[in-house]
Amino acid sequence: MGNKYAYFEKQYIGRDYIRICIRLIMAAFCFAAYVYERDRDNTQDLFLVVGFGIIGVSILLLFLIQYKITIDNKQIIIDGIWSAKKVVIDLNTIVKVRKDAYSSYLFNNPVYNLHRKGSIRFYSSGKDAVVLTDRDGLEYYIGTQRPNEMYLVIQEQMKS
Repeated sequence: MGNKYAYFEKQYIGRDYIRICIRLIMAAFCFAAYVYERDRDNTQDLFLVVGFGIIGVSILLLFLIQYKITIDNKQIIIDGIWSAKKVVIDLNTIVKVRKDAYSSYLFNNPVYNLHRKGSIRFYSSGKDAVVLTDRDGLEYYIGTQRPNEMYLVIQEQMKS
């Protein structure tokens, strides 16, 4: 299988470890409440159904793509799910590229094309991001699982 793009990455909604832990703790609470309430009330089945529902939704989220990053022909194309608008960043307008931490917070919500304080953010999971600055001073924060590879591909695309 040959690569037809210089760089390609998929970001999934459900693969953030902190969110997985939160969902598993909620499911464990439901199962513990089911065992505790088993001999007391008729509502114990609800805890079992909710616990399995949380596990099922968590499994589905592991395979749900939030966005795809494609770098080729001096363009970065970020394509979101369903009705999200495709974002194309022309590398000819980029003046600075750097690797950075996406945020200093422990919990970050997944975002797609979030315009905030002179920056546009794309994030699904992880801690790392590649930050692009264009001629107008607008910064693009692109969350990635492979920041070194993405950084090197962007540098190579900008030189050619």
